[in-house]
Amino acid sequence: MEIKADDRRRWGPEQRLEFIEFRLFWDGGVRRGDLISRFNVSTPQASTDLANYRELAPENMEYDATQKRYVATAAFAPRFLKPNADRYLVQLKAIADGVIRLDETPIIAPPNVDALPIPHRRVEPRILKALLEAIRNQRGLTVHYHSMNPKRPDAQWRSITPHAFANDGLRWHIRAFCHEEHRFKDFILSRFLDTGQQEPAAAKAEADTEWFSFFDVVLAPNPKLSDGQRRMIAFDYDMPDGQLTLPVRCALLYYFNKRLRLDVAPTVDDPKETPVVVVNKKEFDQAVKRLG
Repeated sequence: MEIKADDRRRWGPEQRLEFIEFRLFWDGGVRRGDLISRFNVSTPQASTDLANYRELAPENMEYDATQKRYVATAAFAPRFLKPNADRYLVQLKAIADGVIRLDETPIIAPPNVDALPIPHRRVEPRILKALLEAIRNQRGLTVHYHSMNPKRPDAQWRSITPHAFANDGLRWHIRAFCHEEHRFKDFILSRFLDTGQQEPAAAKAEADTEWFSFFDVVLAPNPKLSDGQRRMIAFDYDMPDGQLTLPVRCALLYYFNKRLRLDVAPTVDDPKETPVVVVNKKEFDQAVKRLG
């Protein structure tokens, strides 16, 4: 859809109103200087934005002369955004990981934050670009790939038809049809050493039934925990009825099993290390074995 110039002009003020509300909700207040530094607007424009917000949501903020900023009132109720804790925490983690800068977020004064360092998987931008182009063009691609298969001790050139990306929580994969093995499989993004020419696709994306089908995993608190611990886990995982059903893409079921340590839940010594278990375990195990 084409964006008209008028729409672009309107988006600026709306974004600044959301920023004001973000600061009021998460930081308790906002200063004129926050708008100036974040959006590079003039002092009169920042004053106008604050006045506009007060006109549209008069019960939400008041000026505190001691703090020299506008603060949220006890009657504050969001008008322009829906506060999202996950989104805020994702931004904090991205800042801690060095993926984005603080000034690229609406957060002005973050708390002390750090994230567990995970060994970085190297992905060359030019390789990612070539894979993205092949997907957009619905074409195959020759790639120089280093498999961990013992039958392939060295990197080899091969042909794939990529169609999707997936993250297993620790690393990125590309989902592709392997022209040599004649099946869809996962290729770890950091193991591509080079790419070559595009070529005709060997399969259509919709033929990857494992990617486009889902298995409903039913989770519940580990029965080895105490009653109080199970109630806490149900609250922690947002299980109002004591269970949680998660549709998992069949192509990702193996990784889901590993990341949540569901494969070791029956034998682990401390049930607190596997706080949730699979209710429909027989069907789940059969699916993981079939798709693994």
